[in-house]
Amino acid sequence: MKRGIVLINLGSPDSTSVGDVRKYLNEFLMDKRVIDIPYLGRLMLVRGMIVPFRAPKSAHAYQSIWTDKGSPLIVLTQELEAALQAETEYPVTIAMRYGRFPPREAFDELLRREPGLEEVLLVPLYPHFAMSSYETAVQYAREQYAQGGYKFRLTVVPPYYDEPNYLDALAGTIRPWLQEPFDHVLFSFHGVPERHIYKGDPTGQHCLRSPDCCSANSVAHRTCYPHHCLVTMKAVAARLGLGAGQFSFSFQSRLGREEWVKPYTAQRLADMPGEGIKKLLVVCPAFISDCLETLEEISVEGRDIFLGAGGESFHQIPCLNVDPAWVKVLKGYAEKAYAESEIPA
Repeated sequence: MKRGIVLINLGSPDSTSVGDVRKYLNEFLMDKRVIDIPYLGRLMLVRGMIVPFRAPKSAHAYQSIWTDKGSPLIVLTQELEAALQAETEYPVTIAMRYGRFPPREAFDELLRREPGLEEVLLVPLYPHFAMSSYETAVQYAREQYAQGGYKFRLTVVPPYYDEPNYLDALAGTIRPWLQEPFDHVLFSFHGVPERHIYKGDPTGQHCLRSPDCCSANSVAHRTCYPHHCLVTMKAVAARLGLGAGQFSFSFQSRLGREEWVKPYTAQRLADMPGEGIKKLLVVCPAFISDCLETLEEISVEGRDIFLGAGGESFHQIPCLNVDPAWVKVLKGYAEKAYAESEIPA
């Protein structure tokens, strides 16, 4: 069969200008899976309140991380595309949920490179399921696939938060950082509103209903973002031989005043020095590629909070990015998916 691979990531503004950042934020925050309130309310909130205030601030933040080649997230995703292409015979390209590189352009590019294409593997660069990340990227790609009337089959890699090879690769990027003295490893995941967790609970009575809900068996875990995050953290910590007091988790990037999943990263960074944690390592497993949320929110704002509260050393461990072990994991996902697709139903 003739096949291809699309890696889909978040996206980025075209530049650091306030206008481009405003355009990007409008598209991002108007997504009904990001701010899941009725359209008119979302329109007034996003375009009337959030974006006018946030766009200049975000533009300044992007300016602090922008490279000569452009947005770090875009550049790193393109580098991942090239690295995977070097490892596989299938044509590889990228797509973004917001901004440039929509999925239809990726599908068309694969068809140009591989006429008669029969199957495309969509790989969301989100290890954990969340309606505002994995789900919206997949649904967007599926909508564009349907609109394009394509004849090839679209296959999607499911969330891989507990997949052993992914966990091995993630642990491998952290392990070298443990050679120097450290007090603690903080796993900082992207936050989501608690409302999203309640909404995604098919039982309507499990998620966030008790302090140990993520540990108690439930069908809700299939689409429970905090559960996926905790599974990743515990599995990686075990691979690294971290003791119970040497690691913990938190959630970053809170937007607005409503309750988001806790604990909040900013608050934990402020509290840790007072708890005797002076040398901190931070890893951000919700992100495959380093981006604004890691390079600026954690490495700049987070560092300032921690050191300002009395911390002595702070390091944000880079994301998987283009790590060779991670590239081989992606190749393995493609080989596995395509092998399974050949099994008669």
